[in-house]
Amino acid sequence: MGTYDALLVVSFGGPEKPDDVMPFLENVVRGRGVPRERLLEVEAHYQRFGGVSPINRQCRDLIAAVGPTVDLPIYWGNRNWHPYLEDTLRQMAADGVRRAAAFVTSAYGSYSSCRQYIDDIALARAAVEDAPEIVKLRHYHDHPGFVAAMVDHTRQALDRLPAEHRDAARLVFTAHSIPTSMARTAGPGGGLYETQLARTAALVVAGLGGDREWDLVWQSRSGAPHIPWLEPDVCDHLEELAAQDVPAVVLVPIGFVSDHMEVVYDLDVEAKDLAAKLGLPLTRAATAGTHPRFVALVGELLAEPEPTACGMTCCPAPPRRQGPNGSHG
Repeated sequence: MGTYDALLVVSFGGPEKPDDVMPFLENVVRGRGVPRERLLEVEAHYQRFGGVSPINRQCRDLIAAVGPTVDLPIYWGNRNWHPYLEDTLRQMAADGVRRAAAFVTSAYGSYSSCRQYIDDIALARAAVEDAPEIVKLRHYHDHPGFVAAMVDHTRQALDRLPAEHRDAARLVFTAHSIPTSMARTAGPGGGLYETQLARTAALVVAGLGGDREWDLVWQSRSGAPHIPWLEPDVCDHLEELAAQDVPAVVLVPIGFVSDHMEVVYDLDVEAKDLAAKLGLPLTRAATAGTHPRFVALVGELLAEPEPTACGMTCCPAPPRRQGPNGSHG
C-alpha cells in the first residue's frame, strides 16, 4: 500500500454558468486548430442546459460520498476549469501535503484518458513551489466496484423497458471516440483503450447473466472530418439496429464515470430523439456516479500496492491540429 497523506480527485472540468462555456471550450481545444463553428455548435449544447455542465457537481457528490470511507483529506483539481490543478496543488503545498494519491475520473488507458492527465499533473507540479508528489492510481475499468455499479444500473435500465422487450433488448455499450491513430498507440503495446472497454463490456454482460447480445460503439466525435476516428458512431449504429428489427436497446455509457454533458446531450438528446424517430424502444443506463460499490472502489484502490508509473513512451501525444482529443465536461 502506498503511503499517502492526501487524496487528489482529478477531473476534466466543466462550465458552471453561461459565461463560462466559451472560455472553457477554448481551454479544451487550445492549439488544436478546431474551427470556430465547431466551438459554437458545442457551446449551444451547453447553453441548452443553462450553460452548466453536470460534471463539477458530480465531482462534489463523489468527494462527499468518498470522504467518510477514507482516512485522508480530499482535494479536487481539474484540467480545464476551476478548480484548476495548479491552484489545488498550491493549496495542498500550503497545507503541508507531501505525497498524495490521484484518483482520475477516467477508467481507461489512452492519451486523452490517461497520459494527458499525467502530463497536466506534471505541469501543475512544475508551476508550484514545494508541490507534493502525486501518484496516479491505476486504471479501474475491470475493478469489481466499477463493474458492479454498471451491472446494477444496466439492470435498472432494462427494467424500464416494456416487459415484452426486456429479454431480447440489445445492450449497446458506448465510449468516447478517439482518433484511430491514438487508439493504435494506446498503452505500452497499442490498442489498450479498445481492449479495456471490450473487457468492461464483457464483464457487465457476465454480471447480468452472460447471455445477451451486445455491441461496443462510439460517441462524441469532435475531430476534423478527414481524420479517422473510431467507429461506428452510436447514432449510425441505432439506425442499423432498427433496420435489423432489433426490438429494443439499452445504451450503457461505460466510457464515462459520471452523467456529464457528452452523456446527457449525445445520448439523452440526440440518440434518444433518433430512436424515437426510428420507433426503436430505448433506455439509457446511469453511469457509475455515486453508486456505493463505485464509492468503495476509491478506498480499495488506495489500499492496493502502489502502481508502477507508466513508461514515457506509453500513450504518446497525437500530432497537433487533428482536433480535440475528446471533451469530458
